[in-house]
Amino acid sequence: MYSDYEIRTLPLSLKPARQRVERFLASCGLRLDPVDTYAVVTRVDDDAILAGGGLAANVIKCVAVSDALRGSGMMQRLVSHLLSEAHAAGHTCVRVFTKPDNQHIFESLGFQLLARAPKAVFMENGLPGIGDYLGHLKACVQAGGSAGVIVMNANPFTLGHRALVEWAAAQVDRLYVIAVREDVSMFSSHERLAMITAGCRHLDNVTVVAGSDYAISAATFPTYFLKQLDEATDTQITLDLDLFARHIAPALGAAVRFVGSEPADALTARYVTLMQEQLPASGIDVRVMPRAELNGQHISASRVRSGLADGRLAEAVRLVPVTTLPYLVAVQACQALQQELDTTPKPGLVDKADSGAHSDMDHALMQTSINALRPHFVALAVQAASGSDIDGPFATAWGLKAEQAMLAATGGVNTHRGAIFALGLAVAAGTRLLASQGSVSPASLSTGIKAIAGQLPGATASHGAAAVRHHHVGGALAMAQGGYERLFADWLPFFQRLAGDPFRCHKTLLRIMTTLDDTNVIHRVGYDRAQQVKTESQHLLDHFDLAGLQQMCIRYKADNISPGGAADMLSLTLLAHALCGTQQSSSNTLT
Repeated sequence: MYSDYEIRTLPLSLKPARQRVERFLASCGLRLDPVDTYAVVTRVDDDAILAGGGLAANVIKCVAVSDALRGSGMMQRLVSHLLSEAHAAGHTCVRVFTKPDNQHIFESLGFQLLARAPKAVFMENGLPGIGDYLGHLKACVQAGGSAGVIVMNANPFTLGHRALVEWAAAQVDRLYVIAVREDVSMFSSHERLAMITAGCRHLDNVTVVAGSDYAISAATFPTYFLKQLDEATDTQITLDLDLFARHIAPALGAAVRFVGSEPADALTARYVTLMQEQLPASGIDVRVMPRAELNGQHISASRVRSGLADGRLAEAVRLVPVTTLPYLVAVQACQALQQELDTTPKPGLVDKADSGAHSDMDHALMQTSINALRPHFVALAVQAASGSDIDGPFATAWGLKAEQAMLAATGGVNTHRGAIFALGLAVAAGTRLLASQGSVSPASLSTGIKAIAGQLPGATASHGAAAVRHHHVGGALAMAQGGYERLFADWLPFFQRLAGDPFRCHKTLLRIMTTLDDTNVIHRVGYDRAQQVKTESQHLLDHFDLAGLQQMCIRYKADNISPGGAADMLSLTLLAHALCGTQQSSSNTLT
């Protein structure tokens, strides 16, 4: 009988194939969710789909079988095929969403039930599985007394999150805070876990636990990360809550689930509502704290992210505890590097369209470098926020580690050495000011940079150092030890005056190029040609147009001119703009 059928993969990238799958699933009361591949069962002599199933990483989805194949055993063969595909891709634990009617089929293939909802079941097969995670949870349990749980994404950890934890911790003997693990947020799972841990450190009865695929993950609750409220949402929420009640709460000995109210996001509000309706039936009390407010406005992580994305660091800072500050500053440092990189076109420099005068790097490599530097900016900012001294030896050691990470990520290409130096100083000085004084001004940032740079030894083996010695120009260290006087007196005010100008970054780069003794340019083409670069930049700035900028890009690429020092100073200007003027008033009132 099996010889009458075949299993094959349909290319969903082709519209006709995708439409066939969508029609088949619709006939079975299902829809096509995002999947990597979709396998179908057809007769050898007929193209009609009789059964099908998709695979998204290690999750089997969109499983359906027509009445013609029920009881034939072909469904088991299809699932076995998908299991083999998942194993071949390196997944040792495979999960499935399917209709309750299909549960026995998957059980016959070794799947165990994780959670059930009226319209779906969630099952898994293989290791490491839920037993491994429950073992981890049980190892975290502190014996004795009442216990409660908070599951939070904390993207990032705000004053509202801290208020919820403090409120919940006062009601139980032991509170477990589970950090959502999914990496689809502005802040990575590692960063969010660290922020939550630091933000809860003052509470003796709170244990922060790493998350998993078993609590608010893309595996159990994909629409949460899409912020999509649709007909599948209630099923996914129910599966997530059932899994929590069956497995996670018992492993922690918890009988209370704490959550904050949700006045703005409809999907999260629905999650809270169903939590209140469903968990008490499993013996779990649900307690909801009204959303914390600051000066009459709700505190939310989305407001923090919006502030960071739009360069409104002042607004973001007011909504987070000091322990979260380092992560916000690190984001702004990386955004400054990103904004410089994405400014297109740029003469002689890597941008979205061209590699300029660089044969060893491109936009993708620069992006990889920025990503590699982020945890090092975080580490530096954490040190600064703690009040610990950032002396010469610490700053030097930090810079070497950051450079090593850059070189490891880029295969030995120096993409951001100058930016590491300049932005590192601004990150350290700016974070210290935010943590200790609640604000950063241009004067205080300049002074703070000068204090740290004054403890640093000069480089002796770099191209920049050679240019400084031979041509008696000011180098990177001298500018830093002077507190980047020209940046705060000229480049930053110039940039700020161009608010709303679509060529704001281009013009600021040219402004920097007119005044900076760029040791990178001097090294490549000599001192005299570097002076001509200043004159050419001033002329283009005085008569700016896109055609003239593009012509400069062509000439500088041909002449091997790369104003890398100016690019670093543009990034520093962007970071200084984000940092300066940030204030955290002591009159803020949290309610």
